Amino acid sequence: MQGKARKIVQVVLYEAIAVVCVAPALELAFGAGMAQSAVLSVLMSGIAMSWNMAYNWAFERWEARQPARERTLLRRLLHALGFEGGLVVLLLPVVAYWLQVSLWAALLTNLALFVFFFVYAFVFQWGFDKVFDVPLSAQQVKC
Repeated sequence: MQGKARKIVQVVLYEAIAVVCVAPALELAFGAGMAQSAVLSVLMSGIAMSWNMAYNWAFERWEARQPARERTLLRRLLHALGFEGGLVVLLLPVVAYWLQVSLWAALLTNLALFVFFFVYAFVFQWGFDKVFDVPLSAQQVKC
């Protein structure tokens, strides 16, 4: 699977699993109620989906211009770090506002989510590539 279909399946599957994991964790951590935690989780997921599409588009453009195009362990780690680091910055004001906590508390929450999602993003993408193959940007050019 390649192109837009790959990107859509990837982001929807990734975020659906994330919502199922994050909503109960937020409810447990903040006692805000499952409904409020689920809505926040879905809102964060929507932001993450938009970021995912933009980030992966940019990453794959960069990747396609590299002399070595395979997805090495280092490249996968950098991909996950860049994605999750950018998401922490984007979600900081949303979490602070929604949970009515300070920016510091929101940052600590986002950092906890970062740790979970850093591992999750790495494992998910590796598994997704195993099932659906790597995108063309990561495939060796055949002469």
